[in-house]
Amino acid sequence: MRLVHESGGETRTLATDVETADSLPAQIRGLMGRSSVPEGYALVFPVRRDPVAVAIDRLPGLGRLVDPDRHGVHMLFVRTPLTVVWVEDETVVQVRTLQPWTGRASARADTLIELAAGEAAGVEPGDTVRLVDEGETVGPAENSETVAARVARTGTMSDSDTDTEDRGSRHTAAGREILRHE
Repeated sequence: MRLVHESGGETRTLATDVETADSLPAQIRGLMGRSSVPEGYALVFPVRRDPVAVAIDRLPGLGRLVDPDRHGVHMLFVRTPLTVVWVEDETVVQVRTLQPWTGRASARADTLIELAAGEAAGVEPGDTVRLVDEGETVGPAENSETVAARVARTGTMSDSDTDTEDRGSRHTAAGREILRHE
């Protein structure tokens, strides 16, 4: 599986080593503790509406205290700068480069993508960013499945039935899935 960016009729690959944080422990851990992020690597977070935020949002008289569709990223215990891309229905909503330990940001999204700082150069709100299977022809996204739709359909980012034991999964350019043991 790889991550591609489409803008103005141009398509380019952002990452060929794509790991998914498709369990709560993997999402909590994220890239904390890593001293570097390799070129061509992306950590993808399929996110769902927070049920607590939904419940608070529905309380009468409180107005808009929280937005259950906004998802944040913090950089506590992250030792290297990251570029984070917020995506909703394959459309980029926000791109931010966050600094180690102190960075934080949030935006509406159904998918968050963390890359090494600078790896998303040229990606802007309104562009398309999507996952494609190895061997899939990259072109218009009309027939592609969004990350959120794939998670809703299969319960995971991958179309395989491999159990990832709350570690997340990694998809490489060779198309094989590898468990993350870090």
